[in-house]
Order: sequence, then structure tokens, then C-alpha cells
Amino acid sequence: MKKVFVIGGAGKVGRRLAQLLATRGHEPRSLYRRAEQAVELKGFGAIPVLGSLQELDVEGLAQLMGGSDVVVFSAGAGGKGGMAMTNAIDGRGLELAVAAARQAGIQRFLLVSAFPESFRGKEISETFENYMSVKKLADVHLAETDLDWVILRPGTLLDSPGTGKVRTGLAIPYGEVARDDVAATLLAIIEQPTVNRVIIELTQGDTPVGESVQRLARA
Repeated sequence: MKKVFVIGGAGKVGRRLAQLLATRGHEPRSLYRRAEQAVELKGFGAIPVLGSLQELDVEGLAQLMGGSDVVVFSAGAGGKGGMAMTNAIDGRGLELAVAAARQAGIQRFLLVSAFPESFRGKEISETFENYMSVKKLADVHLAETDLDWVILRPGTLLDSPGTGKVRTGLAIPYGEVARDDVAATLLAIIEQPTVNRVIIELTQGDTPVGESVQRLARA
């Protein structure tokens, strides 16, 4: 059984991950900001942990994380609040979480990032360009640590039901993937600790999630 601290626990991927973790007998500890989110998180089998990346310092977040085995960072501004919010959550928030994990003595750290080809070939805004830049810098920040990190880069996220089948690899063609399958892949990585210090691209595919992650473990 793993105690998993999920930053962005009330988000679309975070909620799905909490459900899967609880079903598998793990203990999801889901960070949330708004009071009404606590009841929903409890319903998913999570332990709600109140806190905001914009208000916590390293010591405060480390205390909330204390005793966890794994940190999953799935928080994101999601385009809300413009570039300032993206910089605060996806950028400085990730740096805060990494520092807190190290202070709390948590070695395993999973980051949900972004597929580098997102929206390439289309007209995109300055805000989105900033988002992709911040995501890349967050990847760099984590990859330069001595943590047992995994960076997961899903393609365009879908709310449609997951298929349980994906494509993963160090470099794969761009595509879409259901949030259900992103959460399932995170669970499989948590349960496969030999997958570490690697950047994984993820789209929908033809291989069952567990088998796809096992291949990464053997690589």
C-alpha cells in the first residue's frame, strides 16, 4: 500500500487517480483549495488535505506531505487567470512541490506535463506559448533533481471514457488520450517503481495500460 500525495487532487485527472488508488488499496491524500471539494474527494476514497500552492511555503507543504511515499503533481492553471496564474501554478507551484518533497524526505515524484507538439501547426495565442514554455521549464527543473522522478506527457486530454489501452514511449506521434487512461497510467507507474528518471509520452493506443508500463520497466 502506497500513501500518495496528489497535488491538484480536485482536478479532473486528480479525482480519477484518487478513485483508482483507493480501489487498489492505496491511500490517496488529495490537496484541495475549496471547502466544497472535500466531500467529493472523500467520496472518491481520498483523504482531503486543505491547502493552496499560492499560499503555502516549502515548510508548510512539506508538513502536509509528511509520511507520503509518492508525490503526484497534476495541478495546472488550465488557462484560467492568464499567464500570471500559469506561472504561479505550473511553474512556481511545481518548484515549491519539489522543494517540499525533498524536505519531507519523499523520493518518488511524478509530474503530469504536456506533450511538446500540442497545437503545433495551428494558430496559438501568446498565453498558450507561455504555458508550453512554463511546462518545459518545470520538466527541466524536476529532471535536474536527484529525486526518482517520472514526467508523463499526455496528448490532448479527453473527457470521454477511457479504453484501458494506450501508447507510451520516449517519443511517439502526437495524439489524444482520455483522462481516465492518464490516471490509469499514473497508477501503473506508481505500482512499478522501476520506471523512474524517464520522460514518457502518452496517447491512446492498442496496448493495455499495465502491459505498456511493464514494457517501459523492461526498457
